[in-house]
Order: sequence, then C-alpha cells, then structure tokens
Amino acid sequence: MVKKTKKSNTGWKIFIYTAIAVVLVMLGFVGYEWWQERRAHFVRYAEFGIDIPVNYTIHGVDVSKYQDVIDWSLVRDMKVGDVQMSFAFIKATEGLGNEDAYFKRNWKKVKDAGLARGAYHFFLATKSGKAQAENFINSVELGPGDLPPVLDIEQTYGIPGEKLRDRAKEWLQTVQDYYHVMPIIYTNVDFYKQYLKDDFDAYPLWVAHYLQKERPSIYRAWAFWQHSEAGRVNGIMTKVDFDVFNGDSTEFRKLLIN
Repeated sequence: MVKKTKKSNTGWKIFIYTAIAVVLVMLGFVGYEWWQERRAHFVRYAEFGIDIPVNYTIHGVDVSKYQDVIDWSLVRDMKVGDVQMSFAFIKATEGLGNEDAYFKRNWKKVKDAGLARGAYHFFLATKSGKAQAENFINSVELGPGDLPPVLDIEQTYGIPGEKLRDRAKEWLQTVQDYYHVMPIIYTNVDFYKQYLKDDFDAYPLWVAHYLQKERPSIYRAWAFWQHSEAGRVNGIMTKVDFDVFNGDSTEFRKLLIN
C-alpha cells in the first residue's frame, strides 16, 4: 500500500513539474514577443532608405518571419513626401506543412492597422501542388477587403519545367476553386520568362525586378512590382521588400475580395 502511494506521488510530481515547465516556456515566449514589440515600437527612420519609383500612388511592403515582430501602426503612419504604405503581403505557408512563425500575428495586426493584407505561399516544386494548396487553405482565411492569394514561385529545385508548371497549375486551380478568386503569381522577371510565360499570362502578376527606375522590364501586364529588397520603414527592425501597385485607388479596390 505504501509503495502504491509513493508511485502515485511520483506521478503527480512529474505532472506538476511538467506543467510548470510548460507555463514557464509559454511565459518566456510571451515575454520575448512583448520585448520585441516594444523594440519595434521605437524603430524610426528619417527616410525609406531607397529610391521610390515615381508615378505610383499605392505603396506597400511584403514580410515574413525574417522581419521579426513588427509594429504595424508605425508602418501605416510613416509618410515621406507623398509616399505612405497602403498594403502588406505576408508569408503564410511553405511546402506541405510549414506555416510562417509570425503569420498569425502579422495577419491580425495588419488588419488592425487598417492596411490591405495579402497572404502568400512559398512554392516547393518538388512537392504536390494540390497538397501545398491545402496547406495554404488550412492556414489562411480570406475575407472582404483582403488581396487575392499569392503563389510565390521562383525556384525549380531541379524539377523539369513541364512538371513544375503542372504542379503550379494544381496549386492555382485548387486555391481558386476554394476562395473563388483568381490567385496572383509572384516571381522574378527571368524566372517568368524562362519557365512560366504563355501558360500563366492570364493570372495577375506580382513581379520582382530591382534597380529599375520606372517599371520592371517584362513583356506582359503586371499588377504589383517588388522594386527593392532594402527598404526601411518605421516599426520594422530589418530591411524589408518594397512594392508598388500598377494602378490607382479605384483599380486597387477592384482587386480586393468582395
């Protein structure tokens, strides 16, 4: 009888110590995020740190976990001349089972700050397009005022072009069937020309092309242009990608989900 009591006490001790450890880890994480948020709150820049393309009125940024904790109210409020951030693309998922560590936080905080928000999936050509689409769908809830979902495809990982295109089409179709909106494709100029042209010209394009003054050098129409990867904006401790929308406020609103 005594032995049974000792075993019972040992079991309870293990349970209590484990529970305490879990609570301490959670408190540590919350404390770290609070500390990082306070740091981000005091990050200020006099300028954006890059040349901003002229003749565009709608500007934004795109972020992932590499920007760490962000104070989105400061991002929204920074204004240099006529330039102010209006939207943000946020990394949501990658491959089959990965969700960006800061996606949920960024997704909520961007909306709270009143910026238009969009979510993107980093595509792994070695994996099933449909399964990757399901990963994205499981993480991202889109609603009125959000930007269409984005497929970020910029590497082949050694996969032949035809198979890469087939898997990309699987992702795009699965996502379009679920959200009932045509997705956006993100890639760079060279990758689009070499692997995606013709088959994907109907999709809205978000194109990366740096060191250009006026527009990206690509033959087809585009919706967004990632023109720099080295911008600075209040509330973000690291350099960040800067983007512009190719249109006015009326055209931008038409792109948003109803």
